[in-house]
Amino acid sequence: MPRFIAWTFVIVSFLSAGTTSQAQAGKLKTLNDHFPFTVPDSVDRWNDRADALRRRVLVATGLWPMPDRTPLQPVLHGKIRRDGFTVEKVYFQSLPGHFVTGMLFRPAADNSFGLVDGKRPAVLSPHGHGGRTMRLSDGELAKQIQSGGEVFENSGRYPKLARCAHLARMGCVTLIFDMLGYADSMQIEFETAHRHAQARPEESDREQPCLYSIDADLNLQSVMGLQTWNAIRALDFLAELPDVDPDRLGVTGGSGGGTQTILLGAIDPRIKVGFPNGMVSTSMQGGCYCENCNYLRIGTGNVELAALFAPKPQGMTAANDWTKAMLRDGYPELQKLYAMLGADGNVMCGDVLRFPHNYNYVTRAMMYPWMAKHLGLSGDVPLVEGDFEPLSEADMKVWDDDHPAPTEVGIPHERKVLAWWKQQSDRKLNALIPDPTAGIDAAAKQLAEYRRVVGGAWRVIFDRSMPVAQDLVVTKRNEGAAGDRVVRYRLEHRDWKTVVEFDVVAGDNTGAVGHVVVPKTVGRDAAQRDAIVKSVAAQGDGAKTVVAYLAPAIGAARDAMESEHQQPLIDDKRSYSGLTFGYNRPLAVKRFEQLLCVLAYLDHSTPDGPLTLVADSSSCISSAAAAVVAGDVVDEFRLNSGGFRLSSVTDYSDEHFVPGAAKYFDLPGLLSLRAPNALSIQGEAEGAMGLVQKVYAAAGAADNLTVE
Repeated sequence: MPRFIAWTFVIVSFLSAGTTSQAQAGKLKTLNDHFPFTVPDSVDRWNDRADALRRRVLVATGLWPMPDRTPLQPVLHGKIRRDGFTVEKVYFQSLPGHFVTGMLFRPAADNSFGLVDGKRPAVLSPHGHGGRTMRLSDGELAKQIQSGGEVFENSGRYPKLARCAHLARMGCVTLIFDMLGYADSMQIEFETAHRHAQARPEESDREQPCLYSIDADLNLQSVMGLQTWNAIRALDFLAELPDVDPDRLGVTGGSGGGTQTILLGAIDPRIKVGFPNGMVSTSMQGGCYCENCNYLRIGTGNVELAALFAPKPQGMTAANDWTKAMLRDGYPELQKLYAMLGADGNVMCGDVLRFPHNYNYVTRAMMYPWMAKHLGLSGDVPLVEGDFEPLSEADMKVWDDDHPAPTEVGIPHERKVLAWWKQQSDRKLNALIPDPTAGIDAAAKQLAEYRRVVGGAWRVIFDRSMPVAQDLVVTKRNEGAAGDRVVRYRLEHRDWKTVVEFDVVAGDNTGAVGHVVVPKTVGRDAAQRDAIVKSVAAQGDGAKTVVAYLAPAIGAARDAMESEHQQPLIDDKRSYSGLTFGYNRPLAVKRFEQLLCVLAYLDHSTPDGPLTLVADSSSCISSAAAAVVAGDVVDEFRLNSGGFRLSSVTDYSDEHFVPGAAKYFDLPGLLSLRAPNALSIQGEAEGAMGLVQKVYAAAGAADNLTVE
């Protein structure tokens, strides 16, 4: 198809407020909305969906690619003996200088349950909010015993330790480790990890990023991601113990620990059995900072994320909390999926609706036989929990005079953690950049891996495919004034509910075919749109038809953010991007969706005409993403970037904020995925597009790239 013939010009103008926007965007989703799980109609479709979701979890938590598993350097000390089990204090480094603390429960020496060739199964137990050492008050304990939620005064007072103690009596080595900010894990403070209400002054430091800063967001570094990494390393610790069988690993946690169990089960294939309690729900998805991060639940929710563990055995309960609808909304879908995968007996949801949010004696009594069955605990395994002599505060404290707590805490520690995390990502991602001088076969392999990792990350961010004709509904809105030759249309995607308006401005040459699409971002003023249409129409030379597309606004800004060019944010006073963009697409992605619909419509309506996309800095990100997804549907993409980079944004309310953009090479990383299709770039400093040039050369398409 020729690249330069008579064209149609298209301008896509993105507004940010107005009546049309409300119809398009609707209400922003929050963690308290409904998150149904629809089971795909075939195993193959589920497998494809599961692969995409696992990648989403890894990208969202900042673990794509996975950091190096540095030496744990574990220390165990202070062994305490109780009836049927022992307890040791534990600490290890999940990354250099960052310590994970906890308690290791082991079966007593004369306990033979679960032993196979001298090794035992192991269970990881993320504790959830309240902490590993959570102690019920006398009044709360009495209430629990009266309701039947607990039976014994000692074990019932420490319900999180009770499950570890009994799992050890059953023959399982069990680790309960501290969430950030709890018990002995104080390098990241509790208020930071779980109560971050307002931005801290240090978060504005672009040279030394800390948690919740714009640079942390741009590199997908979060409390949830760090806790997920700690959980992976905790599983490493268990699997490496000499008395543990690494092929028999289970995980169970409640509440926030249930959230960690869901994520760990989704991404760590070593786990053989899971029991994520109190968080598998189509309702509230986890209300803490440590349970939310950018991109995690866009188009999905906890039930579907838990489904990623299928077909391996997984148990849970429905209580009188946000999980109360599970038995009719969520669990039936999990049963359907497991049955489709030929493992219908591998999922269970216990009814504990008579109790509020819990991991109490009754719930634990459902978990024990589940673990025993699926971890291969044969014989007369004691499945009925008994009481135990409680541990003192000193017994539970990891740090002491002989094992002093780390002195690096707070902001300085956050900065070091994030610096290490970024260094790991940068090193691994830079190693993926293809070397066009390595030879055809080597460069092709490098390019494939680059596209898998870097392209895979951008696919999570811009998670749409090219629409097909039946997806789109087009309506002619009005004829232009006499001599103006302007016709306005409205285009809607049936499923996405994306709406875009566009103006067709005809030139003098009625026989011209093809389109040039020029995206623009403008304000609310209709006169401004008309001026843009006339300006572009004037570019025609009589042989060209000019079409202008005017996109509607995309959501109303929060009351405190009335600027037309700011992201719509959920109504939450807590200062954290993940509460909005963990559930909603960023503005640039919504604009990308609009542009993709326009390109698809033009391709379907005039399939024989050439299609060119022309963009400037105001729309370069959405245009670049659309050009990548559209592939050879767009014959040429012309960009005058003006040197714009997504990493230049200073706040997550900015219209150009795209979490993770800086991590995956920013605009050049996105543009590189356009290879081998035609791309012309202007407005860049010399050498700034070296990455794009290397990728095009590796793709054998250097002639299709022009950098001026």
